[in-house]
Amino acid sequence: MALKDMWIPTDFRSVFPKGVLLLGDVEAQTEFSEDRNAPKRQAQDYDREGNGSGKRLWKATIMDRAGGKANQASYDITFVADQMPVPSEPEVLEGLRPIELEGLLLKPRVVGNGQFKSIGFMIRATGIKGDTSGAKQAPADPGAARPSGKAA
Repeated sequence: MALKDMWIPTDFRSVFPKGVLLLGDVEAQTEFSEDRNAPKRQAQDYDREGNGSGKRLWKATIMDRAGGKANQASYDITFVADQMPVPSEPEVLEGLRPIELEGLLLKPRVVGNGQFKSIGFMIRATGIKGDTSGAKQAPADPGAARPSGKAA
């Protein structure tokens, strides 16, 4: 079925009308390895068939300010970016920062077990609005540092 690997692009405010809070920090998402002594490797955006962007994956936990019950208020999110997204807003409480996600993608999935199943979502984003870490900037022009060709 072609729809099983489909990510649905959506607008941030339509999913999170009151915004979200970042709980803690954004961290590198590591690949699973059965060898406990193997060095940790950061996961990249590839599926089992080798398709994907190849960008690095970062993980974080967010809290929906409009969420009701405790199990509906926090979500794990994956950022797909070459560099770690950094929030620009100051902390409102220790470990809590308001953020707005850019490039928001949702993928429905079945959560729960037995007779208590429901539909949940995997959440991905490409960045955080207002990020000044350099993750969204184009690489510097390598030609700008080269001599203009005149002899010195």
